[in-house]
Amino acid sequence: MELQEEKTIVEILKELLEARQYTMLRQTISEMNTVDIAAAMGEMEDEDSLKMFRILPKDMAADVFADLELDDQQYIIRSLSDREASNIIDNLMADDATDLLEEMPASVVKRILANASPETRADINHLLRYPEDSAGSIMTVEYVDLREDMTVNDAIERIRKKGVDSETINICYVVSRQKILVGTVALRYLLITKPDEIIGDIMNTNVISINTMTDQEEAARIFQKYGFTAMPVVDNESRMVGIITIDDVVDIMEEEATEDIEKMAAIVPSDKPYPKVGILETYRNRIPWLLFLMVSATFTGGIIAHYEAALTAFALTAYIPMLMDTGGNAGSQASVSIIRGLSLKEIEFKDLFKIVWKEIRVAFLCGFTLAVANFIRLLVFAHGVPITTSLVVCLTLFVVVLIAKLVGCFLPMLASRFGFDPAVMASPFITTIVDALSLLVFLNIATALLA
Repeated sequence: MELQEEKTIVEILKELLEARQYTMLRQTISEMNTVDIAAAMGEMEDEDSLKMFRILPKDMAADVFADLELDDQQYIIRSLSDREASNIIDNLMADDATDLLEEMPASVVKRILANASPETRADINHLLRYPEDSAGSIMTVEYVDLREDMTVNDAIERIRKKGVDSETINICYVVSRQKILVGTVALRYLLITKPDEIIGDIMNTNVISINTMTDQEEAARIFQKYGFTAMPVVDNESRMVGIITIDDVVDIMEEEATEDIEKMAAIVPSDKPYPKVGILETYRNRIPWLLFLMVSATFTGGIIAHYEAALTAFALTAYIPMLMDTGGNAGSQASVSIIRGLSLKEIEFKDLFKIVWKEIRVAFLCGFTLAVANFIRLLVFAHGVPITTSLVVCLTLFVVVLIAKLVGCFLPMLASRFGFDPAVMASPFITTIVDALSLLVFLNIATALLA
């Protein structure tokens, strides 16, 4: 129902645009939420999207621009005049402007910054010097700072002056003359406190902050732990340089989760949404791991070729898919749980032996259940299969599940220990290893017991 309503809005806007009813169009979009306007523009052709943007009221343009997809932002910026583009950049929050300029060609960035206000240039250059994916690179420098010796009345007056251009005014940050962060005070607390109270007497001195060099994923975990909507960012000398707000954290969590999912599916991560990724780029993102996994699978083929006589003699080929699939699935279950635990900092490498012992017990129960169920299946449905062959298959199944669970938990932990992303050791990679081990176990047990 909601999707249909959004589609209807887009159609209405397109009809007004095509009919050149610009006054009606401007009135319609002025009553809409900026997020909905950006979503509607994203469904239009580039030319129509640019026309829509030019019709937007000035006080809405920057907010709508901030909600557009990166490709749409870049197209609009390139299409605007230098002055128009600089006005948009000046009215964006510094972190949003920095994110945009980081993806733009150097020539375009130079043109925009040359016409931007000195304050905007200073803020953007300040943010651009921090490493990518660090807290410093995603923070905004628009916040309300107060002094300890201010009265509550002075603080409220300062909020009135600076609040319009600040990311948030719900929490204000108390800093010394050297910009050292010393406390925080909530706006609602200021409103119910006597006007002549001193900020230093009422501020909260138990301040939790993030360093500029902290990884953005770690910053998101700190937000999740404390449940804040904004957090101060300080440098190595505890001087306050900016804040990170919850909207940035939501974007980080989505970005990191997407990256992990893509790595677990053996895809090189992309920072673009799927519809925006071209065919050649999608190909480049997928082919490296496919090639690697194809080459590594030759080991499995070599094992089958080596034991071909045994497979033929004991009619074992039919059981290979079941054993390999079960092993791969068992390994994937363990690896996904461990990778997620590592990502959320619920487990660390020092917990390795405790985790291995847990997975051994889980594997024993799972393997025993599967072996018994498979043995009953072979007795009931697989007429003519020798009892010894059934025992070999079921014993192999038990051992394969045990090995798969151990590989699935050990490899991500090992990757984490040596500084690699555990998500790389996910399903495709682990499945390839488990497939080869499953065949070795199966054919060695079969050779030992059936020969």
